[in-house]
Amino acid sequence: MAKFQASVLELVSKVPKGKVTTYKELARALGRPRAWRAVANALAKNPSPVKIPCHRVIRSDGKVGGYKLGKTRKAELLMMEGIVIKKWKVNLQKFFIKLSKGTS
Repeated sequence: MAKFQASVLELVSKVPKGKVTTYKELARALGRPRAWRAVANALAKNPSPVKIPCHRVIRSDGKVGGYKLGKTRKAELLMMEGIVIKKWKVNLQKFFIKLSKGTS
């Protein structure tokens, strides 16, 4: 596993249940603010997609976005964690968490 991918997976593991972050926010927190596509690619290679909660990463516009196990499954997982989804969008003001490498 590449170092960048390991960093992405480690950081996304710190997103708590009931919260979401964005691909852009993960890239910013990793010190590579323009690397949101690389973040998405790293998450697409997640070897444990439920254990390492990449389903908690959504698009910057609040849309659910893609997921290794399908968009519908991603929405189901988020809703099971208490996140409200309307028209495939999450209210970022209510559910967004800002990250840092030290987020616990």
